[in-house]
Amino acid sequence: MQKIKNLMLLAFLSFLLFSCGEYQKVLNKGTVEDQYKMAVKMYEIKKYGKAIRLFEKITPAYRGKPQMERIQFMVAQSNFNEKNYTTAGYYFDRFAKNYPSSSKLEEASFASALSYKLASPEFSKDPTDTNKALEAFQSFINTFPTSEKIDEANQHYKELRYKLQKKYFEIAKTYYTTADYDMRNYKAAIQAFDNLLSDYLGSEFKEEALLYRLKAAHDFVLKSYDRRKPERIKDALEAHEKLIRNYPESKYLEEAKKIYATLNKEKDRINILIENSKELEDSK
Repeated sequence: MQKIKNLMLLAFLSFLLFSCGEYQKVLNKGTVEDQYKMAVKMYEIKKYGKAIRLFEKITPAYRGKPQMERIQFMVAQSNFNEKNYTTAGYYFDRFAKNYPSSSKLEEASFASALSYKLASPEFSKDPTDTNKALEAFQSFINTFPTSEKIDEANQHYKELRYKLQKKYFEIAKTYYTTADYDMRNYKAAIQAFDNLLSDYLGSEFKEEALLYRLKAAHDFVLKSYDRRKPERIKDALEAHEKLIRNYPESKYLEEAKKIYATLNKEKDRINILIENSKELEDSK
């Protein structure tokens, strides 16, 4: 039994050595047709890295020919299987644009979006691939509304949208938490929260974003010179009103009430200062 196993192993290793030698021979000295056949063979036996090398080599010769449709799809799929997701997304998208009548159009469109999603990094990093994935899934949903993959596409879209919202929420929050060291960050935080709330209506972060928008406006008031406070108090009170209007039973209600009380107290103090200043002017 052991002898049979050894013979089988030896035969398998011999096959691998022959295959590797044959591959290198075709890669370096084979005709374009031989390289095409070898590329397809490598693809079919799941040697995707080797297939990619050959496909890249023969692509110029097959450009504009019937085989190019198949080549481009296999290049995209090979990159996907090799986890070169950004590259795969690009090639699947290119395939969909180049062959809009292809029977694989729907498959390629979904694969492009999924590739960009898999390439998408954690929320704190560059969102380029996340944005590409969102656009690609939106395009797929619009183009193939009856697809069997429509529910999956909608779920991927929802997850990507959440990732971007979290990114922009955390950026805005960072502006707020660093404003003690740089007063300019209060304005940056307020603007960032406003952008999040306007760009993502119905955001999962809406209630918390409204609270932090209020806190940023409130703290900005307290750190400002008196002459700047009237307009900033007005803005902060409007932020409070917006939070309560949207979430009358907000879990942040107690915190919002304290902020509201502080703002009104400061508003009364500023109004007295303004009134006294007017009286002083009138008496001159």
